[in-house]
Amino acid sequence: FKCVLDSIINLSEYYGSIGRGAGQKAEVTTRIYSKTREYLLDFFNIKDKERYTVIYVSNATDGINTLARVLIKDKNDVVISTRMEHHSNDLPWRRQCKVDYIEVDERGRLKINELEEKLIKYKGRVKYVTVTGASNVTGYINDIHKIAQIVHKYKAKIIVDGAQLVPHKKICMYKKDSLENIDFLVFSGHKIYAPFGSGAIIGLREDFNNNLPDTKGGGTVEYVIDNNQLWLNTPEKNEAGTPNLFGAVAIMEAMKEIEKIGFERIEKNEKELLQYLINGLKELNRVKLYADNDCIEDRLGILVFTIDGMKYYEVGEKLSEIKAIGVRQGGFCSHPYTRRVLGIPNNQLQEYINKNGIPGLVRVSLGIYNSKKEANIFLETVELLCRRYAR
Repeated sequence: FKCVLDSIINLSEYYGSIGRGAGQKAEVTTRIYSKTREYLLDFFNIKDKERYTVIYVSNATDGINTLARVLIKDKNDVVISTRMEHHSNDLPWRRQCKVDYIEVDERGRLKINELEEKLIKYKGRVKYVTVTGASNVTGYINDIHKIAQIVHKYKAKIIVDGAQLVPHKKICMYKKDSLENIDFLVFSGHKIYAPFGSGAIIGLREDFNNNLPDTKGGGTVEYVIDNNQLWLNTPEKNEAGTPNLFGAVAIMEAMKEIEKIGFERIEKNEKELLQYLINGLKELNRVKLYADNDCIEDRLGILVFTIDGMKYYEVGEKLSEIKAIGVRQGGFCSHPYTRRVLGIPNNQLQEYINKNGIPGLVRVSLGIYNSKKEANIFLETVELLCRRYAR
């Protein structure tokens, strides 16, 4: 966003290190940094600001790794995740504890009924359920409040990977019915057009205060003596080192711009373009679409496809080479899910990899700036690939 860049340039005129000294610039920027936290709590409808906190991290991956290291105390603790997850909401938990997974159906949607079955099965051992708010592969939006109700019924807490969801749909973390509240939300700044190396965790203050910080050092302690230390309370306790002021401000300014544009407008544009692209690709015989393309109410502006006679990486390269069209091709850092979307049975996976390499698709991801004119250029170029390059 231009407004994000402008705010960073203006801020650089009076930058001072956060919480370090009593200089005028340091005092001003420390107040601004604190203001960004307040804005995020309001943005996600957090009414009880004493209960929740905002911790800045480098990105969503860093945030989920932080949660895994801080929240999990025992290797025997159980975290329930899903087979829809990005690697960033899977691998950090595997390292810390026992992870069990909710499966997806043949269309790639979560089998939500499995969640309660697993919570019953583990008889209170499940501490956290961590789930993506929306898939980065298929764009399916998960009903995080329905999931939260089930999770809280069994005295566990819910963590939402919001990297894919936050830029596209308004998230209300705090509801009147406390069973629907979201305990932890993680997202990245660059996904909301604020590419300055920042992300955030919005989560329960008590859980951070009751656990040791995962990274220790400057800014995390009240004082240190020869053989002990007194930790500050969160969020300072969990933000070791010099904070990324520019990243935090960039996130706030980007969110202000998104609110000005309006989520209804964003969703309407994305849904119309998604339907238009689906209709256009369905007319091309060599194109195969994946996931549910007949019922798209629970999908963001994401679609995945292949072209018969071309490798997925060839499609991505040619789209870029011919018309400078940017798509993602491959397993999207979500290999278990991509394999399921492709319909490759687990017992045939190694044979498939030996023959074809890592399973992959081509992904179109719609942003707020995309237009019907660009959609037409894309469809015309895909048609050209089908005619000229597909073998």
